[in-house]
Amino acid sequence: MSKLLTGEALEQRCQRLGIDTLGDIQSAKEIHGRIRLRATDEQLQKRLLEYERSVRESRMWMLALVSSLASLCSAAVAVVAVLGKLPF
Repeated sequence: MSKLLTGEALEQRCQRLGIDTLGDIQSAKEIHGRIRLRATDEQLQKRLLEYERSVRESRMWMLALVSSLASLCSAAVAVVAVLGKLPF
């Protein structure tokens, strides 16, 4: 497994991917009113891993769809080939 990013590199990667880098409003409210603080590295790593997992799952879904369409085409060609050999 690759080493997880931390600090400024982690925050920059999250910003580049459009991941929220601010902390939870509920936890910030107790300390500083309604100001949202920067999320901890642990929170950002969790968000980044979830984002990357989502992207992987999306790609795998597309691969599964293409694979099923290829199987369907293969089955159709096999049926046509069998029907072509039958004497009518």
